[in-house]
Amino acid sequence: MSTNDEIHVSVRFYAESGEELGVPVVLPASTTSEQLSALCNEFLEKQDDPIPVSFRTADGIDIVESIAASLKEGLDTEKGVSLVYLPQAVFRVRPVTRCTSSLPGHSEPVISVQFSPDGKHLASGSGDKTVRLWDLNTELPCATGKAHTHWVLVIAWSPNAKKLASACKNGEICIWDPNTGAQVGRKLAGHKQWITSLAWCPLHNDPTSRLLASAGKDGNIRIWDTVRGVTERILSGHTASITCLRWGGEGLIYSGSQDRTIKVWRVSDGVMCRSLAGHAHWINTLALNVDYALRTGCFDPANGCRYPGDQEAAEVALTRYNAAKTNAGGVELLVSGSDDFTMFLWEPATKNKAIGRLTGHQQLVNQVVFSPDTRTIASAAFDKSIKLWDGRTGKYLTSLRGHVQAVYQIAWSADSRLLVSGSADSTLKVWDMRAKGLLIDLPGHGADVFAVDWSPDGERVVSGGKDCVLKLWRQ
Repeated sequence: MSTNDEIHVSVRFYAESGEELGVPVVLPASTTSEQLSALCNEFLEKQDDPIPVSFRTADGIDIVESIAASLKEGLDTEKGVSLVYLPQAVFRVRPVTRCTSSLPGHSEPVISVQFSPDGKHLASGSGDKTVRLWDLNTELPCATGKAHTHWVLVIAWSPNAKKLASACKNGEICIWDPNTGAQVGRKLAGHKQWITSLAWCPLHNDPTSRLLASAGKDGNIRIWDTVRGVTERILSGHTASITCLRWGGEGLIYSGSQDRTIKVWRVSDGVMCRSLAGHAHWINTLALNVDYALRTGCFDPANGCRYPGDQEAAEVALTRYNAAKTNAGGVELLVSGSDDFTMFLWEPATKNKAIGRLTGHQQLVNQVVFSPDTRTIASAAFDKSIKLWDGRTGKYLTSLRGHVQAVYQIAWSADSRLLVSGSADSTLKVWDMRAKGLLIDLPGHGADVFAVDWSPDGERVVSGGKDCVLKLWRQ
């Protein structure tokens, strides 16, 4: 085709909030995403210090190479193209490509692994009744917590990174000091059966990370004062085991249960505000669109996860929470995944009815996670696939296929450009969110990979599973 015959199309740019940017421009259909980005930065008056931008049509199609290549037959030259511009993280996380350490030590399968919010510490919980802390500078073990008398089912870092909570099958909770590995205070005992979920109060509401919520098989949620070692409040209302817990940034706790409901609780007085029904089977997993900001509190990967000091910590955490919420359209959204193969998207603070029902998985949903930029939901299921959904509407985007057995757990990189998954097929896989496909295959484990996490500073991925070994992966 000669240049004279080139197709031109009218392009309009919109912010995620719906405001139009600049004026409609007529561009060749061969305009690349880089050229669109330069134009968008001019409209934003950022040409001196351009920000990375990606583009998506109203139908959820990403402009990857050029307008024509991405839209193909869907290109309507008469109507033109409306593009939503999506500012991306200024820092970049590089994909992990190799295993730098295999860390033996646990004598039973590794059930949970988690980096601290500042990315400086790593903890793991196992069926061998221990919690282990690992030194990330030397990639060697640094402490083993032996206070539990049964399998350690769940661990959770406080958002100020100064405490680690762990809970076991006997229904007891221990608090650990990550710097010494010593247990802090006495065991928190009160649950009649095993604990399935722990959630710390967000840093902007609790600057010293005193309050911890726990829930489990007995159907009760307990809010603990971890300094005094006592139960502050018991929230009861579920009629079966609670499987997952989220502590939101606006004073609400969300709990998902095998009684097929999600309940919304007001922390200040323990009142149950609403019960969200719709799932036809057990609820396995919950995620908030602001989870990443709540988990990392005052630690921003853009400045190397530096601690701002006790005075400023809560302010910085509040600023980051509000920025994440604004990015998400100003509301805290919750997504739930279930044994009924479906997911629901909720606006739990104000609405009883779901915003959307997300269908497509062929087997039960193990885990759902919002990307740090709140724009995408990823779900992992027993049908061997990972599916991606729009973080505001729940609209289906695409499926990531490559695992040959169930996908147990997934984790986003801090810049939302990459996703890592762990599976029963003993591999980890790194997925590229721009190309929506497999980037790197990471074999190495001897059996199922149950747990995986990506450090908040983006440096490392950790995985653990049935072979009792922790593996650290880096660039």
